[in-house]
Amino acid sequence: MKNRLLLIVLLLAVSAPFAIAQERSNVSFGILGGINFQNLNGELPNGDKLENDMLLGYHVGVNVQIPIAPEFYFQPGLMYSIKGAKNTYTALGSEFTDEIKINYLEVPLNLVYKAPLGSGFFMLGFGPYVAYGISGKQVFEGNSLTLERGVDYKDFDAGANIFAGYETAGGLFLQLDTQFGMLNIIPDDSSDDQSTAKNTGFGLSLGYRF
Repeated sequence: MKNRLLLIVLLLAVSAPFAIAQERSNVSFGILGGINFQNLNGELPNGDKLENDMLLGYHVGVNVQIPIAPEFYFQPGLMYSIKGAKNTYTALGSEFTDEIKINYLEVPLNLVYKAPLGSGFFMLGFGPYVAYGISGKQVFEGNSLTLERGVDYKDFDAGANIFAGYETAGGLFLQLDTQFGMLNIIPDDSSDDQSTAKNTGFGLSLGYRF
């Protein structure tokens, strides 16, 4: 029940600005998608840092851009994003991979500055995000063997977004995104309760605003 309530709150948080936007002028909507390069950073119980490789994932979503001052906009959105980490190592002459993938519904709440540049606009945005993990899995592959199991991480995550990009006069835009997770997603009742793991990463988004 608690998890469902959190999901409902996330959906309401992003649907309210969309509803308000429909009643205001000079408001635009955007669709976007792209690739993620994600990692889980943190510490082991002995104090050593987690050593993972970047996981290649993707994200898709929508947002609404609401003017609040000249050249400044409030930009809430709703995203589906794949995060996690990957490890590759060699043992007994064979190569093995261990991937953790967590699927999130994410609500970014960004403040965006847009300055005219050429025939389009330079964009710089930043703000918090909240996210809810809807599913996840760990996949181990190697030596003609594939094993898959569920993952045990906290459902709720939050952190900060920073992005920069360019939007053409026709509405097509490209942006580089960076995220810093601020919450430890290791469960409090885990046997690894002295460990920490936080979502971090960057990505590239292509979108269209109309």
